[in-house]
Amino acid sequence: MQAPTNPTAPIDDTEKSPNPISEAPPTYNSHYQPGPPAPVGYPIAGYPGPGPMGFPGLNQPGGFPIYQSGGPPAVYQPGINVNPIQPPQIPWMPGPPPPPNCPPGLEYLSQLDKILVHQQFQILDLITGFESNNRYEVKNNMGQMVYMVLEDTDDITRNAYHSIRPFVLRVVDCMGQEIMRMQRPLRYTCCCFCCSSTMQELEVQSPPGVPLGYIMQQGVFFATNFRIENEKKEHVLNIDGPCKAQCCSDTIFQIRSMDGINIGSIRRQWPGAAEAEIADIDNYEITFPLDLNVTLKAMVFAATFLIDFMFFEHSPRDDRQHDNY
Repeated sequence: MQAPTNPTAPIDDTEKSPNPISEAPPTYNSHYQPGPPAPVGYPIAGYPGPGPMGFPGLNQPGGFPIYQSGGPPAVYQPGINVNPIQPPQIPWMPGPPPPPNCPPGLEYLSQLDKILVHQQFQILDLITGFESNNRYEVKNNMGQMVYMVLEDTDDITRNAYHSIRPFVLRVVDCMGQEIMRMQRPLRYTCCCFCCSSTMQELEVQSPPGVPLGYIMQQGVFFATNFRIENEKKEHVLNIDGPCKAQCCSDTIFQIRSMDGINIGSIRRQWPGAAEAEIADIDNYEITFPLDLNVTLKAMVFAATFLIDFMFFEHSPRDDRQHDNY
């Protein structure tokens, strides 16, 4: 007869695994409500975590380079490399001293009278017909990178509403910090310009969460006009566009002061017949006076993206349907 043994301790099935699965990142639920402030204080090197929501961190594939203080200028590797063995390197514009009362990150604009905006080509859009977030390179007239502009819109909204979609555009500098944010609400278009609820608008924030101004479409029949307002909703500039986009030539939107003087322009460069058929890529040249207020320069810069989405944004699916007719 065996001696009775002591009862064994019950096994705790709720014990956590040594490698727990992290929770999924929160989803972006709104496209016109001010989001959380952008992360600040990026370390000089080796930031391991994710960057601002919607694009990769600094050390992740496709992320942004770290600006080495006192070292060689940081470089940006464009998304399309003609030579995969030795990709081209684009230097970033050196940061100038900030002028008084300038939102952080916008000091670059104080030394510019011309900005070049290049939309990046994304081959997956062409192959799959699925529209991904837009990405833009922003350069000065010497070809140096100034900013990157990244769309942060969910897949369903982006592919359901196409060019009229509400969006959030994040403007980031060479360190990956979000220095400006643009938010567009959902407004359905209409052939009648008398209804204010169909007028397109764009809110500009710098730093993110702090209103800098607004771009408002004006109800002028068969015209593409906008007004620029400051943070107090005061009318400060006008943008006068053509009656319709010009075929086989550049499309120019004139920037005018309140007294009607032409002080600059937003020029959408015609891509050429071949490139227009292959991909939806838009290039813009923005000019304004060198001594124009930095805030007004930022507002003219922001208006370029509302113009791009309203008049020149075509989804891959739309292009395929157009080819079938």
